[in-house]
Amino acid sequence: MEPDRGDQRPHLPSPSLWPVGFAVGIVCILAGLIVSPPAVALGVVITVIFGFMWVREVTAEQRRPPAPVESEPAGPERTRPAPAIPANEGPAAMPESSPEEIDAFERFPRSKFLEGATLGIGAAIGGIVTVPAVGLAVLPAFVNQEKKEVDIGPLSEFPEGQWRIATFLEAPEEGEVSRRTAYVRNNGLLAGAPSFTAVSNRCVHLGCPVQPGGPSDEENKRMIKSESGAQIELTPTQPSNFGCPCHGGSYDTEGNRRAGPPVRALDRYEFAIRNGRVFLGKTYSVSEVEGQGKEARIKKYKLASPGQHVDGIESWLYPVQPPGK
Repeated sequence: MEPDRGDQRPHLPSPSLWPVGFAVGIVCILAGLIVSPPAVALGVVITVIFGFMWVREVTAEQRRPPAPVESEPAGPERTRPAPAIPANEGPAAMPESSPEEIDAFERFPRSKFLEGATLGIGAAIGGIVTVPAVGLAVLPAFVNQEKKEVDIGPLSEFPEGQWRIATFLEAPEEGEVSRRTAYVRNNGLLAGAPSFTAVSNRCVHLGCPVQPGGPSDEENKRMIKSESGAQIELTPTQPSNFGCPCHGGSYDTEGNRRAGPPVRALDRYEFAIRNGRVFLGKTYSVSEVEGQGKEARIKKYKLASPGQHVDGIESWLYPVQPPGK
């Protein structure tokens, strides 16, 4: 009777969490390519760690030393099989391989070749399918997004110390979808040059249109044209504050948050005076404004989305924004 040598059949690998962690790392890398470079770095670290542990677990059997062979029990009760036919007797099972064929097989085993070819073809197909789709989805947000300056009228239309509601088309070729509103005040001269406050009407909570907290003189509304022929609407107003009618956000006349859910001050426009005309440039975000009018000290940041902090620890939790958004 043969002694029990245990089950010699190959076993399936036991359940493991390493593949799950490896997949999570890949997802972090792909998501990070869209939202945040730090997420890519985190995904690479997770992928490398879990991938290494996965490979280590899968190859544990190959790295384990072979078990010692038990000696055959001796005795008359042992039934010995008939002796095997010597290898040098009888017909050959297959033609003898030449030394060159043996060497080539050892260096380039067929299984390794098929494995490499399959992985290479799969990677090429995946790249061909994925790269164009990802490029079309991501690149437009980062290409040609810089805003152009907008002419909002001659300097004479902005009396010193008075507010004007300026409504204009940021990109006339795009039509009404590019209509914007800014609250503009001439602060007078600062160091011999005109100083302006140009506040965006986009609430920094969820982007609703902010309204002036004071009367607007609709009877004296003026429709003027820019040098390019675009229509501009200028309405006198006397705001004591700015308020969002959607969720109760409240700001003072410098755009500082006073109440409600907004997380920072109102965004502002850069401005320039050329040939006696006022131009609004890119918008930028503001955490806080100290002082008023031409004496104001503005804590300026790159433009951020509504609801996004621009300073403090909270600002680290948000992804990188496309330029010129």
